[in-house]
Amino acid sequence: MLRLTGRHLPGPDAHFGPFPQPPLGAGHLSVEYAPTPVAVREARADVRRQLEDWGLAERDEVADVAELLVGELATNALVHAKSHFRLTLFAAHGVLRCEVTDTEGRLPRVLDAGTGENGRGMFLVNALARRWGCHLEGPGKTVWFELGTCGGDGCGRHRPSAGSS
Repeated sequence: MLRLTGRHLPGPDAHFGPFPQPPLGAGHLSVEYAPTPVAVREARADVRRQLEDWGLAERDEVADVAELLVGELATNALVHAKSHFRLTLFAAHGVLRCEVTDTEGRLPRVLDAGTGENGRGMFLVNALARRWGCHLEGPGKTVWFELGTCGGDGCGRHRPSAGSS
């Protein structure tokens, strides 16, 4: 069950700890997008197409959630950085890792979902991803999330951070 806490992520939150390395092995894709109105749609389509190529689209839940969350991160990159962004996907050992790198140096914040038109992107990432985080990279940042692809019990489910129940 999702729990709305109404808090913003503080700087040293557990999500911003050491940057774990992406899974090794099976698949890798990296694509750069121009800051155009169709970039988010293109990124979502590339995610779906790549997951189909890797045989991970049979579990529609993984593909649907990956598309949704990549769309949210890509939208954030366009709205806040207003520049090119890079989507990188890694898949191996039951984990799909999606990364979006942009030129905006501000770290993302999880806001209440509320009833407004904006501010739900990181709320969704926090609620649906197995794990997620962010690290600064040059003048910008990379926001990443992971989803489980193994289909086993607990695979792909959100693991609450310390202090959550």
